Amino acid sequence: MFDAPRYGTGSLSDVLPSVLACLDVPGEQDRLDLDLTATRVCVLLVDGLGAELLARHADMAPFLSSLAGRPLTTGFPSTTATSLSSFGIGAPPGEHGIVGYLMNVPGHDRLMNALRWQWQDRGHDPVRDLLTDLVPEQFQPRPTAFERASAAGIRVGQVAPMYQATSGLTRAALRGNEFRPSFSFGDLVDGVITALRAGERSLVYAYHGELDTTGHVRGTASDAWLLELAHVDRLAAAIAERLPAGAALLVTADHGMVDITSPVDFDTHPELRAGVRSLGGDARARHVYTEEGATADVAAAWRTVLGDDFAVLGREEVIARGWFGPLVTPAAAARIGDLVVAARGEGGVIRSVAEPLEAAMVGHHGSLTTAESEIPLRIATG
Repeated sequence: MFDAPRYGTGSLSDVLPSVLACLDVPGEQDRLDLDLTATRVCVLLVDGLGAELLARHADMAPFLSSLAGRPLTTGFPSTTATSLSSFGIGAPPGEHGIVGYLMNVPGHDRLMNALRWQWQDRGHDPVRDLLTDLVPEQFQPRPTAFERASAAGIRVGQVAPMYQATSGLTRAALRGNEFRPSFSFGDLVDGVITALRAGERSLVYAYHGELDTTGHVRGTASDAWLLELAHVDRLAAAIAERLPAGAALLVTADHGMVDITSPVDFDTHPELRAGVRSLGGDARARHVYTEEGATADVAAAWRTVLGDDFAVLGREEVIARGWFGPLVTPAAAARIGDLVVAARGEGGVIRSVAEPLEAAMVGHHGSLTTAESEIPLRIATG
């Protein structure tokens, strides 16, 4: 069975609290023992850069591979919406409550797409409607790490694609900074360096997403993915070469990735659909919401169909195992599936009708395999 993420001592949710402690923000703790003496820090988050993939292809990323650092774990599930929330807030999913890509919100008839901040139909309708009745700042009211830093007098910036400026996820988990849109490799580098120089103490969060996109579409074994990894390496090197004196660059990720070779289609397996009210999560980590009284029968059917390549556990069991963190609030618990299904091998539970784009992807993530949940933390100083 999977080990729980290393919340509190070595997870993505510990990065920004540790950075804030090094920047002398009151009440923050250096959980990762970074012991930085920098007064200006950039955290570059590369979407989809798993620690195992980086180690396997060190020749394509010589700069990143040369840096000191340590592996971290994501939270669970190892998916972007959950990971960016854990990163931005500095807390595990059980505390911030964004527990998956698609998740149930009690009192509503449809699943919430936390990445796009949209409602998604429960049935076989791929049309998604804008979510207007859950205000992000109210849905996730905890102060973000950026808000805490700004309150302590630190100049905080974010450099990311334009679509993230006012997105629901940004407002929920990454709010509290001066946003600068980036439009290219060079623009991202320039934006980071400009933001780092903006204050006597500065914190800059930069996001790069093309590695993840390439892995989803082409797979992590493709030449396209390897070339994009080399591009990421040059990006990190370009930032590091231009760091002001007394500045540091931290490079990390939100998850790794695996290529699915044996998908199971929920939409064409009546045995899997029986007793299921709605299906959330990702292909590699599903939240299964069951009809009243059907949980035991659904669990038995899923274990029979999926076999040993998947872990099928009840909500209380995954909470007890610490997958969502040592503390799970009642609100977060209500959003977790009656069953949680996590892939062990190279399979995934796809939906060819309701999620056609996701079903066609080659690379996926979400589960607790080391390929998906182990991420790098590499550090360069100016």
